[in-house]
Amino acid sequence: MADEQLTPITPARVAQELKTLSDGRKSGKFNPSEYEHRFSRMISELRDRHIGGSRAEILAALTPLKTDGTIDDTDWRRLVAQLGLA
Repeated sequence: MADEQLTPITPARVAQELKTLSDGRKSGKFNPSEYEHRFSRMISELRDRHIGGSRAEILAALTPLKTDGTIDDTDWRRLVAQLGLA
């Protein structure tokens, strides 16, 4: 049985999902433990499926979320470290 390759996720889709997750936390839709669970699961799925594009393209799509405060510094450091972008 050949290894199945999952389709990489686009950087824009990752940015969209991070924004949705952050908005849910800020609005109270997700309590802190639910946010943590969803954030951790998202990172695990990204590691499994990979993000399409070069490191520069990925960071170009995600950096505005840090710059505009969508995700905080702690989550930013965690995201880039765990995805090997640091």
